[in-house]
Amino acid sequence: MIDQSKLEPIPQPPGHPIIGNIFDLRGEVPILNLMKLAELYGPIYRLRLGPRSVLVLSSFELVDEVCDDTRFDKFLGPGLAQARMIAQDGLFTAWTQEPNWKKAHNILTPSFGSMAVRSYLPEMVDIATQLVEKWSRLNPSEDIDVTGDMTRLTLDTIGLCAFSHRFNSFYSEKPHPFIAAMQDSLSTATSNIGKLPIQRRFMFRQTRRLQEDIATMNGLVDRLIAERQTDPDKDKYTDLLHAMLAGVDRETGKSLDMVNIRYQINTFLIAGHETTSGLLSYTLYALLKNPDVLQKAYDEVDRVFGPDPTVRPTYQQVTQLSYINQIMKESLRLWPPAPAFSVYPYNEETICGYRLRKGITVNILVGALHRDPEVWGPRADIFDPENFSP
Repeated sequence: MIDQSKLEPIPQPPGHPIIGNIFDLRGEVPILNLMKLAELYGPIYRLRLGPRSVLVLSSFELVDEVCDDTRFDKFLGPGLAQARMIAQDGLFTAWTQEPNWKKAHNILTPSFGSMAVRSYLPEMVDIATQLVEKWSRLNPSEDIDVTGDMTRLTLDTIGLCAFSHRFNSFYSEKPHPFIAAMQDSLSTATSNIGKLPIQRRFMFRQTRRLQEDIATMNGLVDRLIAERQTDPDKDKYTDLLHAMLAGVDRETGKSLDMVNIRYQINTFLIAGHETTSGLLSYTLYALLKNPDVLQKAYDEVDRVFGPDPTVRPTYQQVTQLSYINQIMKESLRLWPPAPAFSVYPYNEETICGYRLRKGITVNILVGALHRDPEVWGPRADIFDPENFSP
């Protein structure tokens, strides 16, 4: 038996009748609200969202406990639950109890090994060159839409490396129909997070538009699958799509069905490109705000790649960019593109003196976790790549 008298009370912001703390999440970036609440209420606090009660954790000590997958399991919080309307039981939005979650892990993991990623370098350089050529044609006084171009860069890279498909985003001013539908559907899904179920039920126009966007995305993905299946040279491919179509789970002896392959492709195109473009956009911002760091990055690039900009980089050269690697890690630390994830305890648990009832949603606030002063010291909010020096 747990001695209740020795357990710490969990702080909670004052809320409103019925809706609880939903208003605390209002705004364009709810994750920033959660981080401010962590500053006010500490590394663990409770929120009541309508009839549900959730916990928010942000310290290493607490998060380390709930990352024990023998005691806690992945939970689809409101964000993933909304994204599931688009990606269904793809890897990112599947429950771990669903058969396709484990099956897809077993089949697709080899495609992300070091040798596989190494083989993608020519395609990555191909798309990066398109970006550089676009920027090199601009006049010095012209503005650059950094986030827009990072979206083009990452989507085109994933499309070419993973599915041998060219979106050719740098050759059109308008976004690709898949991009437009994806951004619109994600915007709709995100706006639903802070709404009560009864509110969502009456959003007829948004629901219809979301269904149209999903149909556009599925149409492109289904065409990619069909074209590959009918390609007489389909066995020459070594990309992610080939692994999905030809791979067999050694545990079950089964392959992924065509519908799930559709959802996996949507997952990689959405989650993969969105997170990477966010990382690159913030990194460029951080470099411009820290000219000393930018100069060190220039120096390393010149040293490793040499003076001739027409020579394409090799994999060995990329691995020598140690300071660039520190910069990327520091960007991920301060503003992680996936800023939160959720778990739930299989049973009643006690962590660091706090009681967690069985099944309660536990949200890990990654951005605040990465600024835990117990780990990073008093300068946790400062961009400093030396945090990751050897």
